[in-house]
Amino acid sequence: MNKGGTIDFGFCQVSQVTADHSSCCVTADGHIETGGDPTGFVITLPHLNQRIYHGGDTNVFSDMKIISDLHDPTIIMIPIGDRFTMGPREASYACNKFFNNVQWVVPMHFGTFPLLTGTMEDFKKALGDFPINKVIDTPSIKDTPEATWKVVG
Repeated sequence: MNKGGTIDFGFCQVSQVTADHSSCCVTADGHIETGGDPTGFVITLPHLNQRIYHGGDTNVFSDMKIISDLHDPTIIMIPIGDRFTMGPREASYACNKFFNNVQWVVPMHFGTFPLLTGTMEDFKKALGDFPINKVIDTPSIKDTPEATWKVVG
């Protein structure tokens, strides 16, 4: 599979899309090697009429418009952690500029260690006019098996 490609598994289709970030891997002996081109994925679940865009560690970039136009995601999973991914400001821009018709936004890749300074509170503030009731309160599901998803707002 490569960027632009789709695999049909029968119950779902998985499409590989462009992402914008660095990519490296640390080998067993401690060397840093190039990890290849960064990508995201769109998972289409036809029987549920849902399309999930997982942006990975991406930064906001103008081709998100193409992802939105071609795949029309209903759920987006976007990082807000900052430093190694986009932060709350950039993620809110992506929501407002490219993904304003989604049903749900799942913020991710934040709050797991001190270098990630982006917070859910900063993300909510930066969203402006974007409907806050579309944002899943991911801190309530983070790192606890008994936690449940709840809508912010």
